[in-house]
Amino acid sequence: MRLKLVNPSKNVVDNFNASMVKTRMKGMIVMGKKGKKKADAAADQSQGKLKNKQYDKELAKLHVELVKLQEWVKVKGAKICIVFEGRDGAGKGGTIKALTERVSPRTFRVVALPTPTEREKTQMYAQRYMNHFPAAGEVVIFDRSWYNRAGVERVMGFCTEEQAVRFLEVVPAFEKLMTESGIILLKYWLEVSPEEQTRRLEGRIDDGRKIWKLSPMDLKSYNRWDDYTKARDEMFAATDTGWAPWFVAKSDDKKRARLNIIRHLLNSVPYEDVPREKVKLPERHKIGKYQSPNYPINFIPEVY
Repeated sequence: MRLKLVNPSKNVVDNFNASMVKTRMKGMIVMGKKGKKKADAAADQSQGKLKNKQYDKELAKLHVELVKLQEWVKVKGAKICIVFEGRDGAGKGGTIKALTERVSPRTFRVVALPTPTEREKTQMYAQRYMNHFPAAGEVVIFDRSWYNRAGVERVMGFCTEEQAVRFLEVVPAFEKLMTESGIILLKYWLEVSPEEQTRRLEGRIDDGRKIWKLSPMDLKSYNRWDDYTKARDEMFAATDTGWAPWFVAKSDDKKRARLNIIRHLLNSVPYEDVPREKVKLPERHKIGKYQSPNYPINFIPEVY
């Protein structure tokens, strides 16, 4: 098994063109002795929970790089597919939010599919996911993916054991077709401890902002820790391939996990700075030639 931890102190290149990555990373924030030391210090797991100030500072730097990645994807017509998997409460949603909050939703698309419809249940299993695969110039992020069959569907009995085993047999070839078609496929598993999962799920019960995250299925799944662990291990063993490896991020500290994953993602794609013309606002014409009519506009109350 070739499982790889998302290590904040290592420069991960994966299966892509290493020389291109090194060229691109020459000016990236994680390169250079000073930059690397700062990034490593920020990601030192022995330091405890990452402070908000330090987190915001590091995330701002990564956001700049994500915008550069976005422009490269558009210019080069690249196709990137990112899969996020993990237990309930592992931090997938927060990581995706941190990843996408400063880029264009027209380039970075998040796909979080609901329960399949009766019609979709009659289709080829992967069909409803394939409809969302990236075209040229797109980054598609799956908040859970076709790996539902190897996890929740298998553990909770939504598919037969034969279906789950067959899925694990064919998915490596399926993902090989994806990568051979030019898709850069990155698969992340967020690993949370049982203690931290309990704390997070309990925190959703009385929080009106998070209660929607606590579904009936989450409650049913809560007592199936070992079953999910076994399903995860068998999934890794069958689908951790040279062309589509799994990368695991420890996510008990959500802020560190987000930074480590985004940094790893940036290091895994051979993007380069795209030259852009310097932006300068044109001189504005004189204002006041047009006078608005005295229309009874309905302004909202200024409560704040």
